[in-house]
Amino acid sequence: MKYQEMIKEILIHIGGEANIESVTHCMTRLRFVLKDDSKADSSAVKNIKGVVGCVNKGGQFQIVIGTHVAEVYEELSGTVGIKNGNTQTKKKFELSQVFDLIAGIFMPIVGALAGSGMVKAILSVCVAANWIDTTSQTYTLLYMISDIVFYYLPFFLAYSAAKKFKINPYVSLIFAGMLVHPTFTGLKSAGEAVSFLGLPVNMATYTSSVIPIILIVAFQAIIEKYVKKFTPNAIKTFFVPMMTILIVAPVGLIVLGPLGAILGGYLSTFFTFLDTKASWIVPTLVGGLAPLLVMTGMHYSLGAAQSVQRATVGYATILAPGMISSNMAQAAATFAVSVKTKNKDLKALASSCAVTAICGITEPALYGVNMKLKRPLYATMLAGGCAGLYAGITGVKAWSAGTSNIFALPIYIGADNSFMNACITVAIALVLGFIFSWVLYKEPVEFEEEKKAEPSSLNKKAEIYAPLKGAVLPLSEVKDDAFSSEALGKGCAIVPVDGEIVSPFDGTVVMLFETKHAVGLTSEDGTEVLIHFGLDTVKLNGEYFTAHVKTGDKVKRGDKLISADLNAIQDKGYDVITPIIITNSNNYLDVVETDQDNADLQTVLLTAIR
Repeated sequence: MKYQEMIKEILIHIGGEANIESVTHCMTRLRFVLKDDSKADSSAVKNIKGVVGCVNKGGQFQIVIGTHVAEVYEELSGTVGIKNGNTQTKKKFELSQVFDLIAGIFMPIVGALAGSGMVKAILSVCVAANWIDTTSQTYTLLYMISDIVFYYLPFFLAYSAAKKFKINPYVSLIFAGMLVHPTFTGLKSAGEAVSFLGLPVNMATYTSSVIPIILIVAFQAIIEKYVKKFTPNAIKTFFVPMMTILIVAPVGLIVLGPLGAILGGYLSTFFTFLDTKASWIVPTLVGGLAPLLVMTGMHYSLGAAQSVQRATVGYATILAPGMISSNMAQAAATFAVSVKTKNKDLKALASSCAVTAICGITEPALYGVNMKLKRPLYATMLAGGCAGLYAGITGVKAWSAGTSNIFALPIYIGADNSFMNACITVAIALVLGFIFSWVLYKEPVEFEEEKKAEPSSLNKKAEIYAPLKGAVLPLSEVKDDAFSSEALGKGCAIVPVDGEIVSPFDGTVVMLFETKHAVGLTSEDGTEVLIHFGLDTVKLNGEYFTAHVKTGDKVKRGDKLISADLNAIQDKGYDVITPIIITNSNNYLDVVETDQDNADLQTVLLTAIR
């Protein structure tokens, strides 16, 4: 499913699945016939990662993908149920899609989270080493600065989510402010019942929360797009935001915002019951489910229940043992990624996130690495559950209040063996978190492709001979943006004098399209070439073309590939100019064209320099 995100964005910007009449593909393009072309946003489609160009002509909305278009088309077929050129919506929900959405929203703010987390980690180390006093104003101000991104997380998420849903981010910020405004927090602190439009409002704590603001912005996306659709252009500037605020704000305060808090309240009651009846179960569940609890903000409810427990019996077991198990497992799982990955950017990110996690700040690791990659998250939950199980069986108790990091282990010193067992719990979480993550982690496909794409040697050249005879022209003179812009790669074009196309080197036929108007080849040294006879000749559906090879055939230079009836194709009104493209030209230092005006089959048409 490596093209899933690209397909999702394509569908958004062409007016959705309902706007597709039919779709086919040629050698390089997805060719959509849309019910309403005005719903398609060409400029937005061009900016989608993986799309190299977009052309709307001849009754088709053409999206240039490249030589792997067949794979994209196959995945698109599975997404929207394409059959015989028609579409049938195929709805499928997976939990991983929720993780992908949250990870996608968090990615733009990972830098802020990681940087602030590192400052918090440094402060924790300084406090543990008695280099700084927690009562000093220096500590207070530094902690305030490092805590801003966490405390006001709804603001950051609102803006990022709005960008993800492609709606007005500044209206989204209003809803974030609604959740943490001093007036709202003041009403909560007053402890009195609050109603809005006659309906009760659950006065939850939304600072540092995740799910409530994402739900609200998702609802905003639905309302804003609906209102915009029916609003005259003359009043859109104020009317759309006004109606969006009036509709979304009440639903956010009454339903969407409190949802996590209400679930958290039930969860708190359930965990308190379990702690009374079978205390070892609670650290196991918290250790395993802590990442999900943090995402939903439900850990605040458990923290409240733990405060009541500490005030009643003098120690805490509901949240602390399980949370430190999860945090240490998360740190180890993230560190395993940093050790195992070959991607330099991921290695740097994961290593810094692992440091902040071991100091108790897990958000950068959770949202920046583990949720995105998924397998390290599963390793975290499994290892956290195992460590939590040990803490529960041995009756680990937190005898005083503190954070869940490796420097807070002294809070487990008390009248029993909790400190020693807490240390063992941390060791179990670290060891198992690393092992599970190491075993489960697989390098993402895109990293493997980047590695394969790196040039294996320098200062070598690959020669591509002319595959047909004719006048040589630069790509800029091809009347097709996908070729003339070099979006598909560097090369040149030939205006042929006959219709005989031969292999330009020794290699393999990697793709011969069923309409036989284009062929993709890979040379023995890895040079990938696309020969596309004429422009829009895919519409001939193979008429006037004869193929002499098939996909997978080995060929020698000069072997006949395709024969085309040049005169018949020209009589049909088609431009027969033939682009010859090196589709992996990014792997080369340069691609040099011949200086000859005319080429024959002995002409070195292109020279690719490594």
